[in-house]
Amino acid sequence: MPIVNNPAHDQPPDRDTNPSAETTGPDSESLIPQHGGYRNLKSFQVARLIYDVTVAFCDACIDRRSRTHDQMVQAARSGAQNIAEGSRASGTSRKMELKLTNVARASLEELRLDYEDYLRQRELAQWPPDHPALMRFKALRCATLKAVLAWRDAELQLRDKNTDVHGQDSTDRHRPPRTGGKATSSQPSVPVSAGRCESVFSAQLMANAALSLLNVACYLLSRQVEAQAAAFEQEGGFTERLYNHRRAGRSL
Repeated sequence: MPIVNNPAHDQPPDRDTNPSAETTGPDSESLIPQHGGYRNLKSFQVARLIYDVTVAFCDACIDRRSRTHDQMVQAARSGAQNIAEGSRASGTSRKMELKLTNVARASLEELRLDYEDYLRQRELAQWPPDHPALMRFKALRCATLKAVLAWRDAELQLRDKNTDVHGQDSTDRHRPPRTGGKATSSQPSVPVSAGRCESVFSAQLMANAALSLLNVACYLLSRQVEAQAAAFEQEGGFTERLYNHRRAGRSL
């Protein structure tokens, strides 16, 4: 089954669709400060794109009846969803914000391992950051699944043009050499879905693109967790604000 763009997958995985509800609270000095502007976070935007890409990839290349299909989709959804929930919870609990942001990062780390396993178990190369196809992908700064699929289609066309007379394309030279040894496990963690993926190279493109996006998202979330932890340590949370408001009220 080809990897295609589904408009439903371009919708955010969170339930809050009212832009006016993204921030609440009159000012930064209020008991409940402004919070919930997660749609402006780069980490959320990248995580949501990862979710869309993962749904399309799993539907095309992994058996829908397998646990791996569900686990990868749920891990991708969890990444975006927990960023949103943490942002909404930050008004009354910075501790909860920190916890949920860390859950989002852990979910995407789990998803990254699944993509790595998919490539490794099929002896497909996981490309380095300076691979030409990935350099072109990063230069596009794709923001939607449609843009990612357009990049994939362009790479497929480029590969067809660059295929040499022996039928080997330049990307094959990045494939790791076969060792000749038997697999260490008889049951791959990412089950093969024979004949369902439109092409091996297409799957390789999408998996490496997802890994590139995951590297960005995990880096951003690591910085986000560090910043939230520092703010929580320095300023405290809702309990400290409530105490300060009560003390200020008594002094009037």
